[in-house]
This record gives sequence, structure tokens and C-alpha cells, in this order.
Amino acid sequence: MVGWREGELIIDRIVGESIDPDGKPVVLLGRVWQAKVLRHHPEMEGHADIVLRAVVAPDHTETDPAYENRRRYYLREEGPSRWLMVVVSYEQEPARIISAFGNRKGPRSWSR
Repeated sequence: MVGWREGELIIDRIVGESIDPDGKPVVLLGRVWQAKVLRHHPEMEGHADIVLRAVVAPDHTETDPAYENRRRYYLREEGPSRWLMVVVSYEQEPARIISAFGNRKGPRSWSR
């Protein structure tokens, strides 16, 4: 599928695929990687493989506090910062990575 967004050509292709710890397939779409992740977090350039690895072998996972059909996957000491957080939406099949970014602080649930 090809579409236009803010004057840019967006190709809806799969950049990568992973399997979550429950055995469900998860995809990273080119439009999400380019138009959302890299646009808002340019430090993620070159880290798509680590984003996919965070889903298959996370150090920590938790349900997204705002959306029950989304899950957060954390990977420690990988990517552009101390922690990498990847958000996966299970609102469609296959599930999709919808955000990814580095953070110096770990998961909130670990600080309690």
C-alpha cells in the first residue's frame, strides 16, 4: 500500500518481524518506523534490530497504563540509552510496534 502523508511518500512495508514471549507475531511497519519512531526519536536510527529483539527477549514487560490492548517491552543496556522501551499494539493482527525510544530511567513498576 502506498499513501501520502504531509507531503511524503509512505510505503506500508514490513521493516521487520518478531515473536513476542507469548508466541504472537509482531511487525514493524515502514510507515511507523519512518513517520513516528525516527521522526520523534532520531536517535533510534540504525536500531530497528534491537527494537525487534526487545519484543522477543525483553528484560521486563508491562501492560500500557492507558491502553489495555498495548504492552510495553523493555530492554536494558541496548540502543541509544540505558533502557529501550518498545510499545506494541495488539488492537489488530498481526500486532504492531507503534513506538520505540531510549530512556535513562527503567520501568516505573520497578521503582516501586
